[in-house]
Amino acid sequence: MWFKEKETLTEEDVQRGMKAIIKDGMASTAMATCTGGVFLTAFALALGASNSIIGLLAAIGPLVQLVQIPSIYLVEKIRNRRAIVVISSFIGRTFWLLIAAIPFIFSYQIGIKVLIFGMTMHALFVDVAGTAWGPWLRDILPQDKLGNFFSKRMIMSTVLGILLSLAAAFYIDQWKNFFPDQIMGGYSILFVFGFIAGMIGLYFLSTIPEPRMAKPEGKMNFIRMLGTPFKNENFKNLMLFSGSWTFAVNLAAPFFTVYMIKRLNMKCRLLLDSPY
Repeated sequence: MWFKEKETLTEEDVQRGMKAIIKDGMASTAMATCTGGVFLTAFALALGASNSIIGLLAAIGPLVQLVQIPSIYLVEKIRNRRAIVVISSFIGRTFWLLIAAIPFIFSYQIGIKVLIFGMTMHALFVDVAGTAWGPWLRDILPQDKLGNFFSKRMIMSTVLGILLSLAAAFYIDQWKNFFPDQIMGGYSILFVFGFIAGMIGLYFLSTIPEPRMAKPEGKMNFIRMLGTPFKNENFKNLMLFSGSWTFAVNLAAPFFTVYMIKRLNMKCRLLLDSPY
């Protein structure tokens, strides 16, 4: 009953859903800020990760996106996108608790392997959720308000991300001053805060109404369905641009933090004082 769909959405349902989507976006931004970017890279480096490991961690996200192909079949079979998004996101986000526990349970050598495993499982379930998330949004949001809605959501999330990044950086810097013998614990607490933000986001996700999916015309041919979008010339051009851009960004971005710390000698005291 919790994931029950509605035949049609009222204006009140749409407005409630839009507010919940914005709140989830802010909670997801908080989670991503606390668990990703420079903090995740610094955590991996403090564990003793090599450049190859850093590259592998960066490659996990794009690599597991291949799971979105069979996930399309899952969406068409289950036909309840809210259930897929909420359950998959919940499973994926709980792996941040495992990652946060690494300094307290595992040696640094084993911890790197656990980090890779946790990141892989997190990304895997997040991409399953992402496959259902897009079409779910399409059926909720008014088509004539998409630009205004997403610009508002992006502005609010960006401002929150900037403020949280500064606060988290200040917190990490101060942690070392108060707990010089428990350096890795500072990152673990930050990851736990990210997990909590993710759970708050899940609550908002669960309140977004789910319109019933339109019934397919005739028997579903999965292979033919995958090829249908590529018949659109604009879609093919978008895929070409998106693929080139993503390749260029992901080729350099993962090593930017490593370059700043190890080559430019920027002061990241948690790392410079770590024996690893």
